[in-house]
Amino acid sequence: MTALYYERYGWHTAAEYRGLVESYGFDVMAWSGYPVMRDVRELLMVVWLADKSRSDESVSAELVKRVLALKTDSSRRDWQPL
Repeated sequence: MTALYYERYGWHTAAEYRGLVESYGFDVMAWSGYPVMRDVRELLMVVWLADKSRSDESVSAELVKRVLALKTDSSRRDWQPL
């Protein structure tokens, strides 16, 4: 999760991510399976948000933004942590 939050969303700084890698002893982003794991996790985040969007307009707007980013493979840097 930390790698995804750092790489795609900018929710962690480079220094924070380096600290994790140093503590953990392995950079998961160097693993060949990381892109698949990252994409699945990201999809799960959007599906979870879809469930929450029925009762909250701001969540619904965030969902629309995220689905568009997935469809167009555009930046996720404007996604808000919810």
